[in-house]
Amino acid sequence: MKRKHFFGLLTIVLSIFVCSCSNNNKTDAAYVIKDNMIVFDEPERIEGQKSVLQLAVDPIPVVRMGFIGLGMRGADAVNRISHIEGVEFKALCDLLPERVASVQEYVIKAKNLPECAEYSGEEGWKQLCERDDIDLVYICTDWVNHVPMAVYAMQHGKHVAIEVPAATSVEECWQLVDVAEQTQRHCMMLENCCYDFFELTCLNMAQQGLFGEVIHAQGAYIHNLEPFWAHYQGNWRLEYNQKHAGDVYATHGLGPVCQVLDIHRGDKMDYLVSMSTPSINGLKIANETMGSETFANGDMTSTLIKTNKGKTILIQHNVYTPRPYDRLYQLTGTEGFANKYPYQGFTLKEENIPSDVIPDHEDLDSHGFVPNDIRDSLMVAYKHPIAKEIEEKAKQVGGHGGMDFIMDYRLIYCLQNGLPLDQDVYDAAEWSCLGELTAASIENNGMPVKFPDFTRGDWNKVKGYKHAVK
Repeated sequence: MKRKHFFGLLTIVLSIFVCSCSNNNKTDAAYVIKDNMIVFDEPERIEGQKSVLQLAVDPIPVVRMGFIGLGMRGADAVNRISHIEGVEFKALCDLLPERVASVQEYVIKAKNLPECAEYSGEEGWKQLCERDDIDLVYICTDWVNHVPMAVYAMQHGKHVAIEVPAATSVEECWQLVDVAEQTQRHCMMLENCCYDFFELTCLNMAQQGLFGEVIHAQGAYIHNLEPFWAHYQGNWRLEYNQKHAGDVYATHGLGPVCQVLDIHRGDKMDYLVSMSTPSINGLKIANETMGSETFANGDMTSTLIKTNKGKTILIQHNVYTPRPYDRLYQLTGTEGFANKYPYQGFTLKEENIPSDVIPDHEDLDSHGFVPNDIRDSLMVAYKHPIAKEIEEKAKQVGGHGGMDFIMDYRLIYCLQNGLPLDQDVYDAAEWSCLGELTAASIENNGMPVKFPDFTRGDWNKVKGYKHAVK
């Protein structure tokens, strides 16, 4: 009898051990661990839902717009877009009615534009989305409201443009993708750094082969926000960082390099590993301003990404320590190199520079940057066609030196001409999901995390990134 009990107990112990060592361990989080990799759920596309890859809708000659969020970014957006022809402003919304009144007075009325409908309060944005005279809803609120507002707008027939990051979790990323596919509406994340002049030039150079094959890229958001924390409505940004580990603001660094690497246009991000330092400055700020005793977001977070083609991307985040502003934009190719911070320059092979660009250039050193005069000549010779078209006006209007205006101009241009947008909902999901993916990796001591395929297998159907033109 005792022997029988012993073998029964042994069977139970072994079964527990086998389950604990399984290659498909369920955790309390929104993922499983399979073959020593963290894997998030990838829901299947439901019946009647179809891809929006290269989505083009009927041209909208006059784009009728509504704006939600008129704080740090929204008011400037209204002002910038007022310089674009073929746009009508229909409605303005903010949590605070005085902000709506201010934009109405100092932008709309000051420019002699037709008065906009005004909405405010906790539910005012829903009324804006329900209007039948709006084509595009432009969302500039705190991060946690991006997805509920975008989803509601798309479900009411509107195209949407959302400030960065578009979503704060993998689940929210899938919501954006699914609703965009169900409604066949555009959902663009407003990643302005894709339109900075140096990044556009480098994209053009890469597409023309000056760097050979780009095998590694770097990007970052390193910006000490200490002078700015108090300017976020209700302290929402510091509170969010206090609760969330990982790279919560990855898109500025990631977006431009994903375009160079043709992500979901011939390649895709397969997995990442991430780690962070302790929170020292972040905790100090939160303790002083909020009385917090803990702070989830490390002062410095570093993430390494591997693509399906074996290329690598390094992304960093630091908004807490004294450092010069740095987006770390770098491209490493088999034939050349581009660098933006702290010095803008190129390293290129002499034979790869056409003689009509620099007819009498000296012998170039592959161990250093090309001389400044050659760099300047390259910046002119390889200026991106979009920059050539709109650069002068963009610099006059402004918005981070003009890149914000180029972003808005391209959004409106594509809608007016019935073209695919420069950034689609899959970009929004891929670039935004780093927040939760990196947090999961950090939580598990740097364990690899598999990227969800938000295109559901369509990542290789488009061959190479490009801007659509009529």
